[in-house]
Amino acid sequence: MSEDEYSESLETEFRRLEDALLSDTVKLLAPSEPLRLRADQSVARAIGAMVQNRRAAVVIVDKDSRLVGIFTERDVLTRVMGEGRVARDTLLSEVMTPEPETLRADDRICHAINRMHTGGFRSLPLVDDEHRPIGIITVNDVVRWLAEIFPEAVLNMRPGDRLKNPAEMDAG
Repeated sequence: MSEDEYSESLETEFRRLEDALLSDTVKLLAPSEPLRLRADQSVARAIGAMVQNRRAAVVIVDKDSRLVGIFTERDVLTRVMGEGRVARDTLLSEVMTPEPETLRADDRICHAINRMHTGGFRSLPLVDDEHRPIGIITVNDVVRWLAEIFPEAVLNMRPGDRLKNPAEMDAG
């Protein structure tokens, strides 16, 4: 493939990615069913559920199943282990992130990526109109989506190549 063909292929793929980011919704990320616990349950129970189900987070719900918090792997490290707490003696209410940022199924993927990037989040709960958790989006979900739509031309980039946006390609 010539350099011009390669650049043209990258430009086409860049535009396809841009279109997908602006039109695809988070429901295409196939969010996993969230693990739901109550704030009065122990951190040990949350960790057990996370390990058993290979999940990075649990959502914390109230008696009406509405989202009130999230507890993540990062919380285990910083708020539990980092503070010398005992997991079986610590309630989720003491270490969860209350009222976490959320997404809706019809939010665009670019919005999810923006929220994850600017907020430093690795997991974001997906809620319905009643604020009940219906899924959880992770960075891995976004990477999986990108791998599925990202073009062969980019996946097979030569070492040292960098992806240029169309404006840079037009400039030479």
